[in-house]
Amino acid sequence: MDRRDFLRYSSLAAGGSMRPWGWAPPTPNSSAAANRGPKLGTQFGDAPASDDTLRAVAELGVSHICGWLPSRRLDENWSVEGLTRLREKVETFGIKLAMLPLPMSSSPIEQAEMPNILLGKSPERDREIRDICRMIRNAGRAGIPAVKYNFTLLGVVRTKPTPDRGGALYSTFDYDATRENLPLTETGAVSAEEYWDRITYFLKRVVPVAEESKVKIACHPQDPGLPETGFRGVHAVLSNVEGLKRFVEIEPSPYHGINFCQGTVSEMLSNPGEEIYDVIRYFGSRRKIFNVHFRNIRGGRLSFEETFPDNGSVNMARAMRVYRELGYDAMFMPDHVPLLRVPAGEAQAFAFEFGYIRGLMQAIYGEA
Repeated sequence: MDRRDFLRYSSLAAGGSMRPWGWAPPTPNSSAAANRGPKLGTQFGDAPASDDTLRAVAELGVSHICGWLPSRRLDENWSVEGLTRLREKVETFGIKLAMLPLPMSSSPIEQAEMPNILLGKSPERDREIRDICRMIRNAGRAGIPAVKYNFTLLGVVRTKPTPDRGGALYSTFDYDATRENLPLTETGAVSAEEYWDRITYFLKRVVPVAEESKVKIACHPQDPGLPETGFRGVHAVLSNVEGLKRFVEIEPSPYHGINFCQGTVSEMLSNPGEEIYDVIRYFGSRRKIFNVHFRNIRGGRLSFEETFPDNGSVNMARAMRVYRELGYDAMFMPDHVPLLRVPAGEAQAFAFEFGYIRGLMQAIYGEA
């Protein structure tokens, strides 16, 4: 189940169009005033969003999106013409296509779209890197200002979900429940040094292309925080804050930064309710936060639940004040919403989070 396509399971999708008589899609507001300040965003997975989905999120106040993956490989969908058609389609709903995912997703290595980049296997990785560079160049030429990606061998690691208020299911990680009988991944053992070598090889070739193309490239941290001694034989160097600090310094550029998943970074901390604000300040003051997954958790490093934003360990209003103080003005978006066990439960959970984030944005940024 892909939790990122907001209305894939919604009543709109099941019941057909709910377009009122006389409805016409809005046109984007390109005025400077309309584009100042933070943006309410959302993201999609592999499947293209339907017209009903785009219409619904626009009606709920979403003004900018990270779109769906055009293709798992370099093909016509990644051409300048294909990306321009995609951008123009999104714009007919009054939404800006602010970011696209590269085919370097959060899947584990066994399902990776570009496995040789992650495995450090040459010469195959050089071909894959050339394809990534072409995608970045074409995105820039098509007027798409940013792309996101992951550099993970493990994927998103979770244990059994847990129920909370009203029976909603929270995605959960309990490291103690994973300690026994875990096999190595298909990569075998990967040391921290090997992992850093692969990351550096990639960045040294891709960041100059991003800079030349004026396209920001935003890397999502390893989800979740994992032991520095390794997990399933992999030393996941992007699963702690010190690793992220090293990462952004490898190739200094205003176009190289982080898809800052506040939830994932909170999962790296022993006491996120007190520590997360300084982490936001560190990366935000260096202009390395290109997008924010604005989500909350209960717990901390190696033991947490992904909650609704209003009942986790982090004071989300306090966090947003930090972003405001730093001048952050890109997207805030939901991510990994809890699952409501009712019809269209995922759509309802996203709608709740859109309203929560939009309300905080108006209140906190309005204070200034």
